[in-house]
This record gives sequence, structure tokens and C-alpha cells, in this order.
Amino acid sequence: MSTRFQISRLGAQGDGVADTPEGPLFIPFTLPGETVTAAREKDRGTLMAVLEASKLRVEPACRHFTECGGCALQHLEPQAYLDWKRDKVVQALKSRGFDADVAATVACAAHSRRRATFSARRTEAGMLVGYNRAHSHHIIDIEECPIVEPQIEAALPMLRQLAALICHTTQAFHLTVTHTDSGLDIAAHDAGKLEDKARMAISTFAIREGLARVSVDGETIVEPKKPVVTFGEVSVAPPSGGFLQAVASAEAAMADLVSEHLRKSKKVADLFAGAGAFALRLAAKSEVHAVEGDAAALAALDRGFRFGAGLKRVVVEKRDLFRRPLTFKELAAYDGLVFDPPRAGAEDQCKQIAKSDVPFVAAVSCNPATLARDLRILVDGGYTLKRVTPVDQFLWSPHVEAVALLEKPRKRR
Repeated sequence: MSTRFQISRLGAQGDGVADTPEGPLFIPFTLPGETVTAAREKDRGTLMAVLEASKLRVEPACRHFTECGGCALQHLEPQAYLDWKRDKVVQALKSRGFDADVAATVACAAHSRRRATFSARRTEAGMLVGYNRAHSHHIIDIEECPIVEPQIEAALPMLRQLAALICHTTQAFHLTVTHTDSGLDIAAHDAGKLEDKARMAISTFAIREGLARVSVDGETIVEPKKPVVTFGEVSVAPPSGGFLQAVASAEAAMADLVSEHLRKSKKVADLFAGAGAFALRLAAKSEVHAVEGDAAALAALDRGFRFGAGLKRVVVEKRDLFRRPLTFKELAAYDGLVFDPPRAGAEDQCKQIAKSDVPFVAAVSCNPATLARDLRILVDGGYTLKRVTPVDQFLWSPHVEAVALLEKPRKRR
């Protein structure tokens, strides 16, 4: 049975919210100001019809929208969508007492994601490769995807063939596909144990299709060409399945903000450095101490530095910054710092930064809530928050990146 509802606002995950006597009702694919009918189940609704559409409603870019769970907001006018993402950052900061200078959101173009993770499963009808339906384990088999780079979209039929060779399980598994400078790098996870015959078939297929690398559960099965990505002017071979910013243009925009803020710094600490997206760019002008807990990512960063040209010294350190953050005494050696932690943020590390007198700090985050918490620690420790810039790296999703720039007068020694 469907009921009529009035949508008042967008929720944090991009669902329209209707205020009802029983509490807020979240209805996907609806917009503020719309009158809709929906079938209710607890606090979620299934959209049945839009009776009065918002002026901000636009035609979705993908035929799979509303079925596939990859996108939440293809139906929202682009500028309103960017404003909504900016407001997510603004509201997170306000919750921690900030009335900050928040810039306009840096936009992300369609067909720009160089990395995507697909779900796959073998069925009686063949291999499914796509994305899970929202709040479900049901895989929507996709024929197009306007968020990924054209090379990945065009490879979907090939990925189904490769998935069939890799699959040795009755369960769903995942394929992480990265478009690198040397071809597609494909990492499978939880696909089952491979026999020698399957390894040979995968190797033959990868070579024939011109793939750069295929790995299964961290083991490289075949690597005809070393996968390479470029950080600034430096080429890096990232580890299989390792972290990489999803959109190269978003990474470059964030790196530009960080580099400009730290331009006067002679010695920079890059914390949670990954494979070097910031460190190797910063090394063009500054000495860099790159700290990262993942050994494979750190090794890739180090190789990139050693084979790079015209760089200042880069020193790497393997260290779990959650268990053992750099102390304020250690930070005294640096006049610039950038940190880019996972979604959980860097609370303990920020407590040490707050005690330090590093004059220029750049905070990069994929979670506005933990960013706001960490910025509160830094500002309470004497830093001034100069500017925050949201970056839309995950197009049409509720996720938003942000770069926050802070300064503190350095004590005389």
C-alpha cells in the first residue's frame, strides 16, 4: 500500500526525507519540494510515483540508475548537487563549532573514475558483473557505467569472461579494476582457490587482452606489463589492490591545494602517505618524510622516488600511526605537514600535531565528520583554520572529500 508524502530535504546519504508523525522517512530518488507516493517499511520508503516534481529534477545519465546501488543522485541538477556536497562539509564543521570559509565544491566529470570495484557471481545464466542493489546483496548486471573511464566501461564484456575464469566459488566476489598508464590492472578478492589449469587460462587470456596485471587475493597471477600511474611527474607502480585516489583529476586538485599551502616548507612530513600521491609531488620543492603503515604502498613510493628525476630527498618510514603517532617532539623537525588518513580520521595523531609548532598543516579527508573532529583538536591547540575545499571525487554518491588548510605561528627558538 502506498501513501502520499512531502519531501522536505535530502538526507546524509542522498535520500529524500519526509517528516512524518512516526519520525523521518527516507525515500531514495526523491528531491526536496516533491510530492510522492511511496510504500513504507519502518523508516524507509520505496518510491512508487512522483506526483509533483522538483524544478531541480533532471534526466539521469544511466539506464541502471535506481536499480544499481552505485549512484544516489543522478536525478539532481548539477549545481544543486555540488551545493549539497558543500553543505555536508559546512554542517559537519558547524557541529564542532566552526563557522569556516568553505569554498565551492571542486566538480568531478562523468567518465573520470580510473578505479572501480565490481561485484561478480556465477549464475546458471552466466557471469554477473556489476554493482549491488542498494541495501542488498543482489547484483545488478550492468551494460554501462557513466562514472568510470571509457576504457573500463568498454571492458565490461571482457571482465565477464575473465571473471568466469577466476571464479571458483558459489558466492559473490569482487573485481577491483584500475585503468593505469600501461593498461588495466585487475585484482580479484574472495573468488576461491585457483588450480594450475585456471592460472594458465587466466595468464593466456590476460596476455591476449593486453591487460597489465591480474591478481587474486593479493597474489599476482600474471603481469605482462608493470601497472604504472603518475603522481605529478613521477611514475609509480602501485601494489595490487592497494589504495589509489579514484579520480586522477580529483587527486591533482587536492595535491595542488596541499602543494600551494606548503610551498614555503623546506621539510615536510606526509602522514598516511600511501604510494606517494602527495609526497612525490611535494618532493619537487621540499624534502619529505613519508610515513605509511602499508609496506607494499611504501615500497612503491620509495621506488618511484628512486627512479624519479629532479626530486629533493624522500625518506620513508613504515609505521602504524594509529598505534604510534609521530610525537610533537618528532614533528619539531618539520615546517610543513600533510595527513590523509582513512575514514576513521587521525584523532591521536592530531593531538600530537596540536602540541607541535609546525607552521603549515594540510588535512585531507574522505569523511567530513571525522575531519571536523580532528580540526577541532588542531584549532584548540592553537591552529587557525584558513580554508576548507570540498572535492567531489565520487560522482553522484553521498561521499565527499575535503582539504583543510591550517596555520600556526612558529615559536622562536
